[in-house]
Amino acid sequence: MRRFPFTRATTGGRHRTALAAIAAFFSLIVAAAAATPPAAAAPARHADTSSVAAPSAEVPAGVTAGVAVFDRQTGSFTEQVNASAQFRSASIVKLLITLDFLWNRGPDYGIPAADRARLEAMLRSSDDAAANYYWSTNGYASIVTRMVGRLGLSDTAPPVNQNFWGYTAMSARDTVTIYRYVLERAPAPVRDFIMSNLRQSTRCASDKFDQHFGVAAAFDRPWAVKQGWAGSSYPDGTCGPPSAAPNRADSAADRAADGTGTGLGSTATADVDLTRPALHSTGTVGAGDRSIVAVFTLHPNGTSYGKAFTDLTRLTRSLNVPGGAAPAGKWYGTWSSLVNVRSEPVLGDNVLTRLPAGVEVLVGCQKKGQTVSVPPYTNDWWAYLPQYGGYISNIYISHPDNQLPDVPLCSSQP
Repeated sequence: MRRFPFTRATTGGRHRTALAAIAAFFSLIVAAAAATPPAAAAPARHADTSSVAAPSAEVPAGVTAGVAVFDRQTGSFTEQVNASAQFRSASIVKLLITLDFLWNRGPDYGIPAADRARLEAMLRSSDDAAANYYWSTNGYASIVTRMVGRLGLSDTAPPVNQNFWGYTAMSARDTVTIYRYVLERAPAPVRDFIMSNLRQSTRCASDKFDQHFGVAAAFDRPWAVKQGWAGSSYPDGTCGPPSAAPNRADSAADRAADGTGTGLGSTATADVDLTRPALHSTGTVGAGDRSIVAVFTLHPNGTSYGKAFTDLTRLTRSLNVPGGAAPAGKWYGTWSSLVNVRSEPVLGDNVLTRLPAGVEVLVGCQKKGQTVSVPPYTNDWWAYLPQYGGYISNIYISHPDNQLPDVPLCSSQP
């Protein structure tokens, strides 16, 4: 700091003159400082691109959720709710099983025909038999251990009992990391194989559960999804026409294979809840796979599949997902079980699939058709469900009016 000379006065007048000069000088400094605009605040040295504002996620009562939504365009998360919490993976671990199989396969990534068939069924229809094959062939829990190291996963851990791949611990944020690897770092043949199969997700899974909940229900295409479900309170799958119902013994065997049966609580990764029904929806949404979405949920014991289906989809619909477009229509609850979705608004041999009991559906339009009677009610109005490509009688929609007041008429055959 520069020092200003100060000569001690020998008389009172000279002393006062010097003090006055100093006071005037410092007054000029203060005035100059007041006239100078403040410097701009220095930018944060470590910008946190993963931070988000208050989440918009609406978690239904009684549901435990782990949510992460990552916008690949901005490189930041738009939603994080318990994003690091561990859940039993159910079928989401099939992403790791697939990546492990494809790892270091050579420059052309040729896939033998038998393996291609298994992998396509596992990715598109969540086939458990295929997962069992690769799990046992490629080292059981060591698959998860290898992929944790390769991808740098933080919250993923193999099950304590290596026989149950469905008990692998996973989180929403680790799932985002997995999809980012597939989309941004994996060799092009690996990326294209995995994503093309996830885009071809079948409504009816191999075990005849309707798997188009969450991301697949909340957004218009383009999307790609890998779903997961596990719970002893879920009945056998009913998706597809009646003749496609699974063998009950086979369905029970599938639940045992992925560790979703009862009485296995001591076999899982520590701190992972195995008792409550689980339903998970993961994938990408929007052109160019703009957003990665991972929603893991646990539901109260005894929750039906239709209720879990509805709650997970409602939660997913509430999320801020850049690039995602909500489908046109009005959501309505349904009642009864094994409600048939038909190709025409008439009864007959025209069943496309059946709804999970009590599930919420998107109604696009309505029209008159054959009268349906469920005493003491009758109704000749039918609702068109665009996501199913068929009709259900309005008698099964939870609304007091035969004709829904806020749904347009079908102008022509959809």
